[in-house]
Amino acid sequence: MPIFVGMTLRHIFRLIAIASVLAGCGQAARPVGIDSVDALRARGSLVVLTLEGPTSYLAGEDGPSGYEVDLVRAFAAHLGVEAQFETRPSIAAMTAALANGEGDIAAAGLTVTPARQARILFGPSYKTVTEQLVCHNGGPAPTSIEDLGRARIVVLAGSSYLESLQALPARREALRWTERAGGSAMPLLEAVDSGEFDCTIADSHLADFARRRHPDLVVAMDMGGEESLAWAYSGQVEGLGDVLTGWFSQIHEGDLLERLDEIWFGQFGDFNYVDVSSFVDRVETRLPHYEHWFELAAERTTFDWDLLAAQAYQESHWDPDAVSDTGVRGLMMLTLSTAERVGVEDRTDPRQSIAGGAAYLEDLYQRVPSGVTGEDRIWFALAAYNIGMGHMYDARALAERQGLDKDSWDDLARVLPLLSDPAHYRDLRYGYARGQEPVRYVQKVREYRALLNAQGI
Repeated sequence: MPIFVGMTLRHIFRLIAIASVLAGCGQAARPVGIDSVDALRARGSLVVLTLEGPTSYLAGEDGPSGYEVDLVRAFAAHLGVEAQFETRPSIAAMTAALANGEGDIAAAGLTVTPARQARILFGPSYKTVTEQLVCHNGGPAPTSIEDLGRARIVVLAGSSYLESLQALPARREALRWTERAGGSAMPLLEAVDSGEFDCTIADSHLADFARRRHPDLVVAMDMGGEESLAWAYSGQVEGLGDVLTGWFSQIHEGDLLERLDEIWFGQFGDFNYVDVSSFVDRVETRLPHYEHWFELAAERTTFDWDLLAAQAYQESHWDPDAVSDTGVRGLMMLTLSTAERVGVEDRTDPRQSIAGGAAYLEDLYQRVPSGVTGEDRIWFALAAYNIGMGHMYDARALAERQGLDKDSWDDLARVLPLLSDPAHYRDLRYGYARGQEPVRYVQKVREYRALLNAQGI
């Protein structure tokens, strides 16, 4: 298989990480004399100021990780340089360091506000979010500005969230809050989860991320409309703003941002408290028994082990004795004929079931038409696992009839439900199918993978 073919974005970023020599979290000022993008390229490094947090920057044995880390690495690769990360303890310290010439960009999920625009330069927006009031389930959960005073609120010092509270009209005089210093809203969300405070404010994507880990958190209300996240950059590096503008224009036309959102934030969908609580419990009590087998199966296939684990959870909730009314059984819910095809003798044996299910998914993946690429190819294979490859070929034909892209999962997801409509399935080769099921199946697998990632797995 050619390099990168069949790899997920995560695979590719891992290769980038291996190929790059990344600095740690030192506080040394960047070398002087960098006054242009050409000089930056000659130096060979992009000095990135950031904040510690689960979605911005987390140090690990295999190097740093985070949504911002992955996005920065892609930009650094575009420039032909290495990304050198330096953390600061707070937003104020980070922006001050940028102004002092200690970094080239600041990447930490910064909200673009008028107050910040008066002090620092921002590149193009890469994400829109909504500030949300996040509270503990069962406690005070205000649903209007007028009711905020009845909740114990904690807010991140120096943040846009604090600016929002301070900008409330006169009725806020009855409102009190506690400020805490830090680089991320996540510790405050955890403080709300533990009951130390009633509520905090966080961006919508962080709120969703936290709720996958802490199901007792609920979103009480939006604090305003949509706002933009962007990197800040040093005005001392001539031309850097233009390069950022050009690069972000390119990636907005591609799927990099969508793929990063999939990896780090996924689709929260219609999960409720019971869904998430049950999942978190089974991650702790069931998954450790099978994790090794998922990892071993991943080594023999195209897929990351967390995707296989997410699929198995959708199939059986990691219950090796699971059985359906139609006779499929085991962790990967294999039919008898499929089990025989992939060499599984005992479908209730977790090792055999995982290996067999992964092998079957790999076979389907290799049979997906060559025009389907990237992660769309994975979603196509997962849907075929659920409904059969023949019906997926029918969906492609139907998409083409309707002027849609037969190689796009999004377009296939639009037409698959039509396979249960006689007006559409009568003249298709494989006929009737419950077409909504594979759409929901793929969505759930993606959601469960996002939940796994939120648990730090």
